[in-house]
Amino acid sequence: MTAALVLPAVLDIQQAAPLRDDLLALRGQPVVIDGSAVERLGALCLQVLISAQQTWARDGLSLQIDQASEAFAAQWNAFGATDYALAQREPA
Repeated sequence: MTAALVLPAVLDIQQAAPLRDDLLALRGQPVVIDGSAVERLGALCLQVLISAQQTWARDGLSLQIDQASEAFAAQWNAFGATDYALAQREPA
């Protein structure tokens, strides 16, 4: 069964540890992330998401952004993270 994770509007330094904890709680199953509400993406949360994407890939599981706000996609790409699968999703 695929798990769902809805991201908050602000993914700043205060959200990095809770985001990590939320993702770790879902480890071992495919995950679809809803990024439609994201207005601001900070570097630490970007690192958490990239690390999760790589961890899920090593585990042979899917972790993807099902929806990404324009702000989420623009900020992800502004960090230069265009080589990662999460960044390649079209904005909602």
